[in-house]
Amino acid sequence: MRSLLIAFITILSFNVWAAGNGEVRQQRTEQQAWHEASGQWLSLDEFWARYANSRDGKNWPSSAIYPEYDDVNEGDTFLVQLKGSTCLMEFFHSRWRLANDVRRWDPAFNAYGACPFVFD
Repeated sequence: MRSLLIAFITILSFNVWAAGNGEVRQQRTEQQAWHEASGQWLSLDEFWARYANSRDGKNWPSSAIYPEYDDVNEGDTFLVQLKGSTCLMEFFHSRWRLANDVRRWDPAFNAYGACPFVFD
């Protein structure tokens, strides 16, 4: 029984410490992402907000219309609104890309919110 308890505690510890920044888990009815800087599991929307607000680039207001190309700089972020949801975009190498494609967080971000529809 004692060895079973030790194995269980080891598994719990591994799950907490093994999470990397942007790793996604299913928690009850919502997905959560590990935010390394705060050491917390956050909703994917809150994860995006904290990421965008921590950057040196401009965080453009959320909209269905992209900012004017000539006004955008490398590293700017933008929450695009599509089909009643949003997706975080990052301006990288002269064009808007899914922030997850630039940062390489968990692949679950590409299926979240409006992200699957961005390039339709």
